[in-house]
Amino acid sequence: MRLFHLFTNNIPSYLAITVISAGLLTLSACKHNDDDDDMMTQATYDITVYNLTNGQPFTPLGIVVHEPTYIPWQLGEAVSTGLETLAESGDPSAFLSEADANNAVVMSVSSSNGPFGPGNSETVSITVDHAASLQLTVASMLANTNDGFTGVSNWGIGELAAGDSTSIMTHVFDAGTEANSETADSIPGPAAMGEGFNIARDDLDRLTIHRGVVTADDGLMTSALNESHRWLGQAAKVVVTRTQ
Repeated sequence: MRLFHLFTNNIPSYLAITVISAGLLTLSACKHNDDDDDMMTQATYDITVYNLTNGQPFTPLGIVVHEPTYIPWQLGEAVSTGLETLAESGDPSAFLSEADANNAVVMSVSSSNGPFGPGNSETVSITVDHAASLQLTVASMLANTNDGFTGVSNWGIGELAAGDSTSIMTHVFDAGTEANSETADSIPGPAAMGEGFNIARDDLDRLTIHRGVVTADDGLMTSALNESHRWLGQAAKVVVTRTQ
């Protein structure tokens, strides 16, 4: 499966596919009890993800609003099939479908546009029934990797008052499902344009903090990447503002 049909042959580089959007989203699920509508106060949140990397496009965001009992991933544990698909191909739909099946999930959405490049951001606006216990999970693949993604999980947003905002810097995770070969046929991003999704789990099969890419510039001659695809530490900044 290619990278969620995000890149096309007539696009020469990641600079050509950067996009900026505000408030555009695809709604996957929104759960609530109609009997409680008159008793609930609705809250609207703007969720903005900034790409802080030098040469890594971020794929469409997978966003989940949920209660604390939903755990999307844990360091040292095997990732779900949906998160594997997101981390290898950039497609968030299976990850969001898995979330929808969990009773603790209030809403799941994905940004509706394609990937966004370094120096750009993507904003999604959501409205849910307010609860102080609400948490946020956001995930996006670094497209010029084998199975690297960035994001935040189980981040409390329910205590925000209208007009308040909060932010967090996010690390890059290695899903542990595909060897980090960096070859042209294994990376779905514009640096290589490979297949992107590897059915067989041929790596650690546990989630870790990503050690970074090696690249041909550092001696891995089979790598399709160069020094511009490296990152140091955190890759994204996520800002949440409650507007209502």
